[in-house]
Amino acid sequence: MNLFLELRRHGKLADKRNPMYEKSRFAKFWIYLMIAFWAGYLIFFGTSFAFAFEGEAKEAYHILNAGLLFILALDFLTRLPFQKTPTQEVKPYMLLPIKRSRLIDILLIRSGMDTYNLFWLFFFVPFAILTVARFYGVTGVITYILGIWLLMLINNYWFLLCRTLMSERFLWLLLPVGVYGAIAAAMFIPEHSPVFEFSTTVGEGFIQADPLTFIGTVAVIALLYLTDRMVISHMVYNEINKVEETTVQVKHVSEYRFLERYGQVGEYMRLELKLLLRNKICKRALYSAGGVVVMFSAMIAFTDIHQENMRNFWVMYNYTLFGILFLSTIMGYEGNYIDGLMSRKESIYALLQAKYAIYTAGQLFPLLLMLPAAIMGKISFMGLISWFLFIPGFVYFCMFQMAVYNNKTTDLNNKMTQRNVGTGMQNLISFAAFGVPLLMLFVLDFFFEKATTEWIFTIIGLIFITTSRFWLKNVYQRFIKRRYVNMEGFRNSRQR
Repeated sequence: MNLFLELRRHGKLADKRNPMYEKSRFAKFWIYLMIAFWAGYLIFFGTSFAFAFEGEAKEAYHILNAGLLFILALDFLTRLPFQKTPTQEVKPYMLLPIKRSRLIDILLIRSGMDTYNLFWLFFFVPFAILTVARFYGVTGVITYILGIWLLMLINNYWFLLCRTLMSERFLWLLLPVGVYGAIAAAMFIPEHSPVFEFSTTVGEGFIQADPLTFIGTVAVIALLYLTDRMVISHMVYNEINKVEETTVQVKHVSEYRFLERYGQVGEYMRLELKLLLRNKICKRALYSAGGVVVMFSAMIAFTDIHQENMRNFWVMYNYTLFGILFLSTIMGYEGNYIDGLMSRKESIYALLQAKYAIYTAGQLFPLLLMLPAAIMGKISFMGLISWFLFIPGFVYFCMFQMAVYNNKTTDLNNKMTQRNVGTGMQNLISFAAFGVPLLMLFVLDFFFEKATTEWIFTIIGLIFITTSRFWLKNVYQRFIKRRYVNMEGFRNSRQR
């Protein structure tokens, strides 16, 4: 316990000494505001769901319990851009007489205590009060909420396992894809799905405080905990001891010569492509995001999603995911060689132009993947185009402002032994990238028809895209005014 508290204190001190600590404090208010917005959103849906099935043959909690696995799958996907693997600084403590296993245990315990695991309770608590309490009283509500929290712990350690394995080798993406694909097949192919029956039984067991249900749930948590412990310990050992693969051979190296026609901007576009496609960390993040976009696009096209708000969320998620992964830490990778970039006049401006061109062009990937859904009538063509223009317009405009204030180097080598904690401003931008567009959509839909809302989003996106040259110039000029502060931060935060 003493070690846990001591490492927690070290983590707080490290955050305070972070070059971006002051900006993180400024962003906390807006982060809390976005959290309150999403909490209100979940409370609204939980309350609405409780009343939606009044008068039906089954109680609302029976219907929700049958879909618990779907909620867990959605929770898994939403963790991807927000929840980081618990990468406490392990390396300095390896020189002390502390067992590596104890350090890993502390990482896993801190992950289980993360408040993110409680966020879905904003949905389940009002729902349980309105539905479960009528039949099982306060005790039923408490045991049901406790069971839901245990399921979120299962999801937390399951996500941690998948994320850790995918950071080591991209092919591990097939693990969650295969698991959720098998669950989906078991749900929808048989006429009487055993998955729905199992999920309903688990939910009923939580409500009725069935000991076997709770024992089984805790056993699954323990199994995933021990698996995570073994996998993370092995990977941390390999990284600290610099165990590298030596059998990989490069058969073909692309120089992207077609970009030479664009001059200095083209050179930096080549640099950005090489960073994304050759560096292991960036490449795995890119492939992981691509796999999620493929999965979401297939779900939009080939599943029956009756709620239009959910379809809009998935479409927006597909467009926004790449930007959140790479633009919230914009200039972080360049912090490794910022001194070389600053030696050439206006090279940062050309770099910003190149980044904007690359990530805007990258939006073609989710657009093409979601075209089948538009052809099948699941989403409108105009809605697809409006999000396609709005995200690289307005949302990317917001994300590129971080280029002025980011001054923490993102390491290109270490995956497990570096502190991978986003600053307050970066977390705010990530929340805003999801929350602000949805809030705008909700407000505009309230006052206008759907077609009018889509045109408004399209026009806003076009305005920011066509004026990108001017606001990128403004970002560059503000960066130059802070260049010495930023360069000092980049140097101080490099891994040594």
